[in-house]
Amino acid sequence: MDISADVLLSDGSAVHLRQIQPSDAPAIVDFHSRMSERTRYLRYFSPYPRIPERDLERFVNVDHHDREAFVIVSGPRIMAVGRYERLGPESPEAEVAFVVEDAHQGRGIGSVLLEHLAEAARANGLTRFVAEVLPENAGMLRVFSDFGYHVQRKYADGVVHLSFPIAPTEKSREVQESREKLTEARSIARLLAPRGVAVYGASASGQGIGAAMLGHLRDGGYAGPIVPVHRNAERVAGLRAYRSATEAGVDIDLALIAVPPEGVAAALADAAASGAGGLAVISAGFAETGAEGAAAQRALIEGAHAAGLRVVGPNSMGVANTDPSVRLNATLAPLLPAAGRVGFFSQSGALGVALLAEADRRGLGLSSFVSAGNRADVSGNDLLQYWQDDPGTDVVLLYLETFGNPRKFARLARRMSRVKPVVAVASATRPPGLAGDLPGPDVHAVTALFARSGVIRVDTVQEMFDVGLLLAHQPLPTGRRVAVVGNSSALSELAVSACRANGLTVAEGYPLDISPQAGAHDFADALADAAVDDRADALVVVFAPPLPGQLADEDADFAAALASVALAGEKPTVATFLLGSLPPRVPAYPSVEEAVRALGRVATYSDWLRRPPGVVPQLVGVDPSAADVDGPPSALLAAYGIDVVPSTLAAGADEAIAAASALGYPVALKAAGGALRHRIDLGAVRLALADEEDVRSAYAELSAAFGPDVLVQTMVRAGVACRVEVMEDPAFGPVVGFGLGGVASELLGDLAWRAAPLTDRAAEALVVEPRAAPLLHGYRGSEPVDRDALIDLLLRVGRLADDHPRLRGLSLNPVLARPDGLSVLHATTEIGDPTRRPDTGPRRLRTP
Repeated sequence: MDISADVLLSDGSAVHLRQIQPSDAPAIVDFHSRMSERTRYLRYFSPYPRIPERDLERFVNVDHHDREAFVIVSGPRIMAVGRYERLGPESPEAEVAFVVEDAHQGRGIGSVLLEHLAEAARANGLTRFVAEVLPENAGMLRVFSDFGYHVQRKYADGVVHLSFPIAPTEKSREVQESREKLTEARSIARLLAPRGVAVYGASASGQGIGAAMLGHLRDGGYAGPIVPVHRNAERVAGLRAYRSATEAGVDIDLALIAVPPEGVAAALADAAASGAGGLAVISAGFAETGAEGAAAQRALIEGAHAAGLRVVGPNSMGVANTDPSVRLNATLAPLLPAAGRVGFFSQSGALGVALLAEADRRGLGLSSFVSAGNRADVSGNDLLQYWQDDPGTDVVLLYLETFGNPRKFARLARRMSRVKPVVAVASATRPPGLAGDLPGPDVHAVTALFARSGVIRVDTVQEMFDVGLLLAHQPLPTGRRVAVVGNSSALSELAVSACRANGLTVAEGYPLDISPQAGAHDFADALADAAVDDRADALVVVFAPPLPGQLADEDADFAAALASVALAGEKPTVATFLLGSLPPRVPAYPSVEEAVRALGRVATYSDWLRRPPGVVPQLVGVDPSAADVDGPPSALLAAYGIDVVPSTLAAGADEAIAAASALGYPVALKAAGGALRHRIDLGAVRLALADEEDVRSAYAELSAAFGPDVLVQTMVRAGVACRVEVMEDPAFGPVVGFGLGGVASELLGDLAWRAAPLTDRAAEALVVEPRAAPLLHGYRGSEPVDRDALIDLLLRVGRLADDHPRLRGLSLNPVLARPDGLSVLHATTEIGDPTRRPDTGPRRLRTP
């Protein structure tokens, strides 16, 4: 199997990793010649001035099973080589080693090689690496010790002998994710705070997109050098032009490309030669145009990554950074919103200018902005990695059309939302056929999935700005109790209704209606009292203008009265203020419903933030290596400590009787059709069959009604019927659903959902959230079921779903829950192709 990947190094630059090839022999010799004597000595324990022909032949010819080797390349040059070799036939151990060219040491190449070598080794049945390292090779020793594996060391004969299992550990995953975050954040930092910007496609006439970009960059006061690249002109937009960016003799980090699509490759090559870190490709004519454009887009990304560059776009509208020390307006928008503390990512290039204009109109200050366009490389996930530690960003807004790497988004969003709120415009509808006929989350469940990951999902751009304004300028509520204060009883009643619709509680003693004749001082006093009222966690202010001439001028400044409270208090305040404008830091909305809806979204986020995140517990009796997704579902589940009650398929009465005898009486007979096997209400199930006569009679009835195929199953004690589902969600990857069985529950979609893997708190919540859950907990005097057994089952299903990328769907239906445990009566799986699930395995960049 061909193994290759584009990966990021610790400085944020991209390189390519691939398997070694026999044709690499000359490049390996060249690579070896560039190494210092010290590097050769540390790797080979001798000066090793040249590679003998016999060694070279062995180096470049590997079987990719017992012997594997990867090279890291940038363009045509090999920068590093890593390899493993099995210690003997069928041995579970292999010796691992790698060497990095002197000029590229300290860039995190060793850890990348180790990640990919370990994955390849595991796929070939290896379980442990050994290595021999000279004591003075501190860098190599650090690579192994810092990786998160349990490394055993032994010093003998002047060499440090290392040995460690290569199965991923919780620590190794943490290390890998930490390095991923660092590399991706640094790659974005070079784009948003570039030392210099090269512009390709700006005409000398001042016409066209490129000229507009150059003008916006210049007029925005960009703090670094601007390098227009033009084949003929001496000056462009008043700036000296260059035939190549390298001629300018300045550090270039960002290249803006606005040339026809056929000219993008040449601009890319020139930008790479100048040492640029990334491109913002404004040019259209790529994947959005069809198959030919998609091929050109793939070539663009492959060429960029080979040259070490990240790509925003193509079909982007640019990037921006309002930091006063940067002042980067590399967008199609003539003016940016004021500087602020909100990071904004837009997948849509076409909507980008309009979105920036709306942010400016709403007074929402931005820290930085990225329009991804076709999102062939840089995505919202990269920006989440950057914004999490960006000191200039407090709130993140995402306009998303699709999810390129849903599992990674869910992981990053859960982590990011713990420190900074994330608001996302994302569809709650799901495309059909994600998991065959298995049920998936409905619109309400999807919104809940986002909320449980800490993401505030909204339906429209308008709602995104509504919520963003509140988060940017007001504190978070400490609860859901709302004080409604206003001078219009009609507006107050609308606010009360809106609070109930959005899960908020009107605080005791409210709404507080101020007389329409009251002046600004009375208004301010009422607001001040509400702001310190311990019965309320937030304020909703509704205000209708007084009649003309009703009040003296000195008592009519209601805006100042409201601002004085909203900006000084510790409770969030939203307002519907139908009299002039308020300061930007007081979130004002044109309708009561919009104001309360924004507050409700933020209150839900605040609730989530106060809850402990939970942990993914260790489970006994789990052996992923024994799991075969292509085998029977019962065997796959058994590898995770989940037993399925035995059953046998029979196509005749005699077969059914033989199966019943083998299983042991009493048995149950079920119609074998997938939608029928648990439908007692349709007569498709016969229970407690005690002997051959019962089985023969039951078979005759079932076969006449539902066909000849039946399932014969061991009888178990009765219980409350439940079901557990797994499916792939386009925003969250694998998700686990739980609900009660029965037609009514299925019809109402009464399932609760959580993203896999499940934490202990997520599994506990699944058991109590379905509307029919009281049936499990002692409803009307019945005995409660074994709640811990259900939680344990869900945790195991969550682990299974997380471990196996090919598992597209799983259904356990019915699961009979009882006071003394549970029984899984039936299991079905849906298995997908063996392609890699994004966000699993070693680090790699997403490629088209």
